[in-house]
Formats: sequence, C-alpha cells, structure tokens
Amino acid sequence: MENIFDIFEERGFIEQVTDRKLVSSLLENPITCYIGFDPTASSLHLGSLVPIMALAHMQRAGHRPIALVGGGTTLVGDPSGKTEIRPIMTREEINHNAGGIKKQLSRFIDFSGEKALMMNNADWLADLNYIDFLRDIGRHFSVNRMLTAESYRARMKTGLSFIEFNYMLLQAYDFLHLFKHYGCRLQMGGNDQWGNILAGADLTRRLEGEVIHGITFPLITTSTGIKMGKTHKGAVWLDPGMTSPYDYYQYWINQDDKDIERFLALFTFLSMEEVRKLGSLKGENTREAKDVLAYEATKLCHGEREAERSAEAARQLFGADKSASAESIPSYSIDYNEFEEGIPAFVLYEKTGLCKSRGEARRLLSQGGGYINNKRIEAFDRIIDLKDMENDLILLRAGKKRYLKVSVL
Repeated sequence: MENIFDIFEERGFIEQVTDRKLVSSLLENPITCYIGFDPTASSLHLGSLVPIMALAHMQRAGHRPIALVGGGTTLVGDPSGKTEIRPIMTREEINHNAGGIKKQLSRFIDFSGEKALMMNNADWLADLNYIDFLRDIGRHFSVNRMLTAESYRARMKTGLSFIEFNYMLLQAYDFLHLFKHYGCRLQMGGNDQWGNILAGADLTRRLEGEVIHGITFPLITTSTGIKMGKTHKGAVWLDPGMTSPYDYYQYWINQDDKDIERFLALFTFLSMEEVRKLGSLKGENTREAKDVLAYEATKLCHGEREAERSAEAARQLFGADKSASAESIPSYSIDYNEFEEGIPAFVLYEKTGLCKSRGEARRLLSQGGGYINNKRIEAFDRIIDLKDMENDLILLRAGKKRYLKVSVL
C-alpha cells in the first residue's frame, strides 16, 4: 500500500513536518494520530475541512485517527489566528457545540469498532490540580521560547491574556496524554498550530524519552487570495442548518477555474489520475470539473441524496430548464399581508439576504444584476407582489448564480 505521507505530499496537504524521513518511515506501519477541534461554535466550517480530510485519508490508509474535541482547551481559548481574546464560553455552551461537531465528523470518519476514536480533552484537563500541573508540566516550558511562537508573538501588540498563555501547555499535555494512554505518535493540524505541536513533542521527549512527531497543513486560500470558506454571506458551515446543502454545492461550483485541480486533490477522494484529468479541462469544459468537485464535496459532507438533489437543482437553474421547483434551492418566506401590499425590489433583496444593504441592492439592480423569475428587473424600486408568483413561488437571482425562492406564509 502507498505510504500516506506520499499521498499527503502529492495532494498538497503538507506545510511543515518535524522530520520528513522519520515521519515517512513511521507511516510505513499502522499508527495512531490525532487532530484537535475546539468547539467554539455548534458547527465546524470549511476551514476545518483539510484537517478532517487528513484524518479520513489516514484511516483509509490503515491508521487509527483520534478526533479530539477540545472541551477543556476551549475553556481557555486558543490565541492562534486571533487579534483579541476569544469570548469566554460556559461549559454548557461547549458541551452543546461538541455534540454537533461529533455528528459532523462522523460523516467523514468511521468510528465503529474502534476504527477511530473520538474523545473530549475535558475528560482529563478539567480535573487537573493546578499546582501539581505547574510543578509537573509547567516547569518544562521556557517563557522566552513560548513567546517566539507565532500564535503568541502576533498577539503581543494587542495583548495576550494569562489564561490564553496557558493554552500551549494544555495542548502539549493532550499530546503527552494521548501518547501515554493510546500510543499516539503523530499530531496534525493547521500551520498556526506548529508551535503547540512542537511543545507537545518536546514535553513527551522530556518526560517519556520518546520521539513523537507533527505535521501541519497550509492555510488554504483561493487564487484571489481569499481565505477558504469565506463568502459574501460569511463562513461556509458543515451543518446543513447553517449552510444548506445547495449553498454548499454552489460554493464549490463557483470556485475559480485556477483552483479546481487543487481543490479536487484536497477535498475529494478521487484518484490523482482523475484529478489531473479533470484539472486539464479548459474553457467551457471546466464546468464538468466543477460539477464533479461540487458533487463529491457535497456527498462527503451531506450524503449522496443531498448531493444528487443539489446537482439536479443546479441543472434546472443553470441548464435549459429554468424552473425553480427543486426543493434544495434556498428559500425565504414572507408574510402574506406584507407581500399583498407589494415590496420594492431593492427592499426585498436586502430583506432576503441576497444583498447586505439596501444601497448594495440599489446598485445591483440599477446595473442590471437582478432577476425575477429569470427576467431582468428593469428598475431598482419595481414593486414585487402576489402577481409575480409562479407556482406559488417567486425566483430571485442576484448576479449570475445566486438564486433564492420566495414563498408566502
């Protein structure tokens, strides 16, 4: 079987490695690895997808992944990538969020029969005796060295709280704990976690005399320099209640042609031969590659049924059939009395979220970028009312590809 390290390199997963030769050698045989996910929200977003796919690849290659939900570390807050302290969350909020994250991870990773483990670091961190922790663990950390870590150094200008300063110690302790109790020899994570991963490896070497390793993944941005998973609506979530399967599908369809091959390699399990074949398509044929990317990515996150529904909705909207009957197209409901009186188009576009503000809506409509039932809206203040309904729905479009069904309550 091909070494997973080679698969990671070929697909573009690797940014930094503690020791390339040793890690490659380590991965020639089945090992246990882990990645942590702090439950700061009730859903993970697209920024977590590279780590999730990495764990799934590890499992497919015969290794045992641990998905570690950071119920304990979230009580402290990770300063990485933040310009100010994260809001302090209650245990109830954290436990609620952890439940949602576990459900999402299960779509990508098989946890049956201990093929993978899902844990919560609150199980061992929450009951630590602080004095004992400082004496046994804290004494192995140099403050001067900690301050060289990017996650801390970037925060020195805006202020780093003492509670956040403890985060590195706790994550290092996680790695030590998982090594001692589960034989975990590899931690993976985003590149902003490099300092924390090294701290865990160093702590384990000092206390256990063992060498364990780390891999970090690059921060994924689009060809235009935008952080992966950011849209005009905000983050793209993995929870279907926060980002619908159709919107999720459309996110992938709308990627720039330059990014398709790279994203197929990172976010699907297609063979690299197939990835390169699809990536070589040019001109109008790139639509085929985008269709495959959107379908495969949506199937992984939301299941085959939702991927099929989203693909069918896209075919109806962007193909010859312009009907809006597909259930998975995003919808918005308006009170009957309000709609009976009529709503100016620019107000409706702002109200439904197709535009962030009425000013943005006026500009869009004045420039010919707004459509109702696939007909261009000629005036930004054109009144939309019950007479515009077709099959009990109104189909709005903003630009070329953002659609919304409007129904009446």
